[in-house]
Amino acid sequence: MRRRRVPASMPDGSPWPRITLVTPSFNQGQFIEKKTIRSVLLQGYPNLEYIVMDGGSTDASAAIIRKYEKWITHWESQKDRGQSDAINRGLARATGTC
Repeated sequence: MRRRRVPASMPDGSPWPRITLVTPSFNQGQFIEKKTIRSVLLQGYPNLEYIVMDGGSTDASAAIIRKYEKWITHWESQKDRGQSDAINRGLARATGTC
């Protein structure tokens, strides 16, 4: 995967703030790779905490997510109570700056 080059630190020399992005997903196998995961990762933000919460998809979603797991901070595929629940559970794991 070819990422954009971003300077190691911000223009003032300070480190980039840690940001957290949570992607909820359910049976989005046809979209999740190119429209979501690659779009996020290819931006090349140097201090990204990326969490993908899949609701137990029955399509190819988990296999696609697994291909990117070395660039994803955390991912899981298990039944949830919908999009809001997935986002909330992902945010509970977040360590990014507010």
